[in-house]
Amino acid sequence: ERMIQHALQIGANAIIGVRYDATEISSGVTEVLCYGTAVVVEAAPQ
Repeated sequence: ERMIQHALQIGANAIIGVRYDATEISSGVTEVLCYGTAVVVEAAPQ
């Protein structure tokens, strides 16, 4: 949700190449990352 809100704030209407990663830093502590590329998708001219 946070990533979507940020993409909308900068004028994007889609996010591509989304990646998710979780790393256990220590016992009981996990770092979670989610990132992607915000883009503007438009219909192709016909």
